[in-house]
Amino acid sequence: MSQFVPRYFEIEQTLRGRAARLEPHSPLPSEAQLCDEFGVSRMTARAAVQRLVQDGLVYRVPGRGTFVASSRANRTAGHILSFSDEMRRQGRVPSSRMIERRERRATDDEERRLGVRDVVVLRRVRLADGKPIAVERAVFPADRVGDVLDQDFENESLFGALVTAGLVPTSGSAALAAEAATAEDARLLRVRKGAPLLVERRLIRDQDGEPLEWTESRYVGTRYGIDVDFDVELPTS
Repeated sequence: MSQFVPRYFEIEQTLRGRAARLEPHSPLPSEAQLCDEFGVSRMTARAAVQRLVQDGLVYRVPGRGTFVASSRANRTAGHILSFSDEMRRQGRVPSSRMIERRERRATDDEERRLGVRDVVVLRRVRLADGKPIAVERAVFPADRVGDVLDQDFENESLFGALVTAGLVPTSGSAALAAEAATAEDARLLRVRKGAPLLVERRLIRDQDGEPLEWTESRYVGTRYGIDVDFDVELPTS
């Protein structure tokens, strides 16, 4: 029996492919044109486009239409994918370059957050289509990850390895800050020293609520962004 594929998903995947082949700011079909092309309702066409907007692949201009976003990688706040999945959703090719992999004694801050004295540290440059996007330092409890991290994480998914080992990244919290690129950041990310970086520090917990990963990601501000959905709290008086 063939598997049912929702119509909005079919449209979404078609548009992802088209957007990946177009230049930034190129127009995409209107909702009315999508309705005619795929024989769907306006609501279905809108749902497909909205998923691309949420992933930062396209943007809308009221009264003008929908356009291919620039190559800056965006994700929605409150929703964390692996870097590799983020890039693939945008039609880009993810890769990594390993800088450091070692076990060491935890710093005071790492011990407080992870609850262990010994940690395994992975530092990588994260790239999309060969362009450096971020320098990432991920710290794990040494007694929990065991041999899980003894793999080729320049080409393989770290999240995937953790899940396979029964350590499922499930929830967490993060803080964002704007910082200037250090000399090392500049060298690794191919930017000038002092260039603006978006720095995210996050604690990820596993399916049992136990601390699994403490990560600092230093993103090039012009190549990565985080979109925010929010509710407006009305005044009480």
